[in-house]
Amino acid sequence: MLPRDLKVQEPGGNTNVIYKLMNLFKKIADWYFSKNAMPYWAVLIFDCSVVLLSNLFVYLLIAQKLPANNTIWALLGTLIIYLIPYVVGFRIMQTYRGVLRFSSFTDLYRVAIANLIGIVIIEVGRHVLQADKLFVPIGWQVLLFSWFVATVIMFAARIFVKYVYDSLHEGKATRRVFIYGTRAGGMALSKSIRMDNPSRFVLFGFVSDSEDMPGHMLQGVNVYRNDEHLVEHMKQKRATALLVSPLKTERFMANEAMTERLLEAGIKVYTTNLAQQWDGKSDINTSHLHEVEIEDLLPREEIQVDLQAVERLLRGRRILITGSAGSIGSEMVRQIAQWEPSQLILIDSAETPQHDIRLMMARNYAGIKAQTIVTSIANREHMESIFAQFRPEYVFHAAAYKHVPMMEDNPSEAVQNNILGTRVLADLSVKYGIRKFVMISTDKAVNPTNVMGCSKRICEIYVQSLDKAIKEGKIQGETQFVTTRFGNVLGSNGSVIPLFREQIRNGGPVTVTHPDIIRFFMLIPEACKLVLEAGTMGNGGEIFVFDMGKPVKIADLAKRMIQLSGAKDVEIKFTGLRDGEKLYEEVLNNEEITKPTFNKKIKIAQVREYDYAEVCQWIDDLVRISREYDNMETVRKMKEIVPEYKSQHSVYQQLDKQE
Repeated sequence: MLPRDLKVQEPGGNTNVIYKLMNLFKKIADWYFSKNAMPYWAVLIFDCSVVLLSNLFVYLLIAQKLPANNTIWALLGTLIIYLIPYVVGFRIMQTYRGVLRFSSFTDLYRVAIANLIGIVIIEVGRHVLQADKLFVPIGWQVLLFSWFVATVIMFAARIFVKYVYDSLHEGKATRRVFIYGTRAGGMALSKSIRMDNPSRFVLFGFVSDSEDMPGHMLQGVNVYRNDEHLVEHMKQKRATALLVSPLKTERFMANEAMTERLLEAGIKVYTTNLAQQWDGKSDINTSHLHEVEIEDLLPREEIQVDLQAVERLLRGRRILITGSAGSIGSEMVRQIAQWEPSQLILIDSAETPQHDIRLMMARNYAGIKAQTIVTSIANREHMESIFAQFRPEYVFHAAAYKHVPMMEDNPSEAVQNNILGTRVLADLSVKYGIRKFVMISTDKAVNPTNVMGCSKRICEIYVQSLDKAIKEGKIQGETQFVTTRFGNVLGSNGSVIPLFREQIRNGGPVTVTHPDIIRFFMLIPEACKLVLEAGTMGNGGEIFVFDMGKPVKIADLAKRMIQLSGAKDVEIKFTGLRDGEKLYEEVLNNEEITKPTFNKKIKIAQVREYDYAEVCQWIDDLVRISREYDNMETVRKMKEIVPEYKSQHSVYQQLDKQE
């Protein structure tokens, strides 16, 4: 191998000439490879020269002498005339259009067929035109042997150029890789690697699930079986990454044993975003490849949502979104904006993230009227002026204080923001004739063990009782109130994944509260799609529960993230459960049952119904108590409203013992 930064020292003596020649060769190679490709005409001239010299060599080797009355010039003239059929073959097979440094067995096939076309035309012409009377007679044995010699030389030259290029350009920025997939997707990836300049990857093997492919060669490299020996083969070839064909993405993600072996060996995995869209024929640019993240490896089923039905309801409407600068709220903004609502009213109390949303709307959705407002949802006067001025038709309520430890220390703020803020929005929605009010809740509202979860359960109780009161005619209005309930979303603000990434970057330790703690996870876009479908399809009064898939052990999540990062010696430290935290989250109350809906991933929780007037009195009392900022009394009242609220790892556990 010739390293890119080769500097040959001149030791003097007899070897001085050799080292000078090596340096000269490297300079010539660097000059050649600095060009995009050799011109077509240069490749064509080279191939013609090979054919001419091969025919001359073979003729003289077999005949050993020229026929009587013929000279070497007559023979050369004949061979030059015979080049014309070869050029026809080169033209048909486009052999001169290939870039020599990216040659493969496909190029061998083209060269061989092109040369074969040439000798077939020559043989046909000789018999039809009786060319032997005009030119030096050349037997078919000479033509056949010269075909073999010319083909071997032309292909050897291409392989040599490829080898020198790979040797000079395999530096730190280039990865040796295997490709998972031997059909159309794998071939497209192989082609993109060969055509990439400068090259990010060098191909050293294919991986196949089939029984018949392993042991064969493709594109000049071996095909290996996808089994427990794969990592061993990759290490033998010093391959440090696996590229996954778009046709193999789903199978790879489902193969936990394979991913585990690769991660433990420190092998990087690259996939594409084309798994669903690729037509099986078009090229795949290496820019489509991205390194696998932990979000890609978490077990979950694909979620199907009827977004066309949602679009029909929201297109051209005035829509208000609270918490618009948060993880869920901002994704809701992006998804709804693509359906061209007539106006978006975006509310959040965080100034800087809200400013980012304003810039995003101006940049990506300049044609949509968007009001970005900084305020608290608990500010009744300001919220009323917003409803009165903009008259929204749909409300998506994502604003909330959601961090469990923070709300354990600040229960009065949880009441005044989460509960009072929700009540303000719900009441104004009825007053101003909102068509539908969609509230985003949490799985922590089920059998709550912390202040945050209990505050969201009280929000659920209020909007459900209000919807029930409207349907019973006790409250004049037409608003339908829908609640959506789901677990953690991947990558949300304050979630474990951004925290773990930061800790790994800093060299650890990665802090996990308990070895056995588990959580449900969902991607932010998936969660928002389900919110949109459930919210717009609901008839009011429902609590929609999302199927979050399989739970994930947080310790395993941390381990995989460390493996993906390639970091060494990063330890996992168990810190103990935080205030109000439980080992696992429930999606349904123990006494609740569910009903199926229009989407298999969405179910309706059947829960206890509450009297609206009674709920209003509870909340009035709770808000009044919260304004005294006596944490214990505030939480005591919350436990009265939600009897199933039992604190865990919290100072408020003493209130449960007093019952």
